[in-house]
Amino acid sequence: MAAGGAAPEPELELELEPEPPRRGPAAEGEDEAAAEAELAAELAARRSAEARRLVLSPRRLSGPLPAGLSQWFPALEVLDVSGTGLAELGAELLALPRLHTLLAKNNRLGGPGSLPKGLGQAPLGRSLRVLNLSGNRFAEVPPALLGLRGLQSLSLGGNRLHGIPPDIQELRSLEFLYLGGNFITSIPPELANLPSLSYLVLCDNKIQSIPPQLAQLHSLRSLSLHNNLLTYLPREILNLVHLEELSLRGNPLVVRFVRDLTYNPPSLQELAGRTIKTRNVPYAPSDLPENLVRYLSLASNCPNPKCGGVYFDSCVRQIKFVDFCGKYRLPLMHYLCSPECSSPCSSASQSSTSQSESDSEDEASVAARRMQKVLLG
Repeated sequence: MAAGGAAPEPELELELEPEPPRRGPAAEGEDEAAAEAELAAELAARRSAEARRLVLSPRRLSGPLPAGLSQWFPALEVLDVSGTGLAELGAELLALPRLHTLLAKNNRLGGPGSLPKGLGQAPLGRSLRVLNLSGNRFAEVPPALLGLRGLQSLSLGGNRLHGIPPDIQELRSLEFLYLGGNFITSIPPELANLPSLSYLVLCDNKIQSIPPQLAQLHSLRSLSLHNNLLTYLPREILNLVHLEELSLRGNPLVVRFVRDLTYNPPSLQELAGRTIKTRNVPYAPSDLPENLVRYLSLASNCPNPKCGGVYFDSCVRQIKFVDFCGKYRLPLMHYLCSPECSSPCSSASQSSTSQSESDSEDEASVAARRMQKVLLG
């Protein structure tokens, strides 16, 4: 008996002999067919109405899963077909209504028909909580996965993904997302619409920037971004109040203050809008055209506490370093209303420079309380 008097869950784990040597494409196909027939026969012989876990040891298959699997193991909750060589899972998967964990790592999934049609509409779409498809051949996140509304953990690491679909936001229950080891170049802002996401792994990709909207992931505890192409982070990342681990090693993060200011002079409309906002000129919606009222509502406050200005479309982009935990310096992106609000240039006085360092220390004291572990080296 297990602790607490509960009986252990019935478990079925199959171990097969090593596959025979390959003898060419034709013989290999025959080997796969023979292995699939052998598997079906063994599963049928070892059927169990109570078994909740089934692990198929590595072999050479092509798929799909054997017909009759759901009849032989109707109570199945965990299915591990990792390393079996499957190129498709098949419709039999949809007939496992109690399945909550599917592990299909290191296979050949990724082509047309790899996943069964109607995956999100089947009972499995509501029961599945953990899905691991790492080490396969997917070039995009399969649209069928976006219908798994109960999914809490999704792993697609080590595939061939080049992007993240905006519809990833449909997976509202997602807590763990692993997309490391792909070819992803950008992160959609919609990723920030996952309210329960706690662990986000985007390491070993080709990501060049982080959208500031990611600061809306208030449940995020761990963010892995190492081995990408990042040169700075948005300053909004300081708003991730529950973040405990931020991994940044292997990025071309700059090692000194960068004063590469880019600034386009504001338009006449923006100058007028700045004047109205900074001088608190009163107006009512009936006083202005609707498009101008909407424009004025888009004003952003300059983060310089000594400025008090606003900006709309024209701003200065500047990278500012902030100390974390007294050991690491992270480059955070700041948006200022004009060059006059930027850090002092090389001709500035020593006192001004000291003030700038003091500002960094103020931000660092806040951030250090929020960040327990930062990995850069």
